[in-house]
Amino acid sequence: MNLLSKTRSSFLLAGAVFFSACAPPPSESADTVVLIHGLGRSARSMAILSTRLANADFRVVRFGYPSRSEPIEALVDSLEIFLDTCCAGDDSDVHFVTHSMGGLLVRSYLDQEGEPFTGRVVMLSPPNQGSEIVDAFADSPMLRHMLGPSGSRLGTGSTGIPGQLGPIDFELGIITGDRTLNPIGSWLIPGPDDGAVGVDRARIEGAADFKVVSATHTFIMNDQEVARDVVSFIRTGAFRNSSP
Repeated sequence: MNLLSKTRSSFLLAGAVFFSACAPPPSESADTVVLIHGLGRSARSMAILSTRLANADFRVVRFGYPSRSEPIEALVDSLEIFLDTCCAGDDSDVHFVTHSMGGLLVRSYLDQEGEPFTGRVVMLSPPNQGSEIVDAFADSPMLRHMLGPSGSRLGTGSTGIPGQLGPIDFELGIITGDRTLNPIGSWLIPGPDDGAVGVDRARIEGAADFKVVSATHTFIMNDQEVARDVVSFIRTGAFRNSSP
């Protein structure tokens, strides 16, 4: 990261710190779980999941970032600085649990790092193969304004963020939903979906486990059964009673 990028990311991180949370470890041997929210949300959207993971004896860190105002490259730089601040010197493993676009942010970060990642990642409703909703409104200035420079690149084409990321080379579990609160979005998506991402678009080759639950894109992170599956994957590398 060059000096200009570091300076810019430092300002982004200073702004994001009000929407992020670092928690002390509940025990000396506790693994750290970094929660990363999705597009248009904040770290507060992961609060319920954060409490459930803390109750399962994890150290929980929530990363908040300006998802609709910065390009993915700047967000990756901010995540790198944030992790250096909150997780530097951790003797235990560090894992990621993400929602929606947060999964692509982690994939981008791990691609950039270029070093083997020994933790585990759970993605909730990730657009790993993009979203047809973004495709449908790609030429709309209003949509580009609403989604911002990163969100407007979540289409299914090869030039979008998902199409430019490398293969999965870490332990990954994916949970996605098949209920919707968005009938217009679901009309644009072929097959079952959660209102924003099609079930098949959440899949990606190389994932260790994949599970579909009865949940919507907006609230999947608040589902108690999802939280139990997250804990299971972080601890064992597999969801409960599930196979890819």
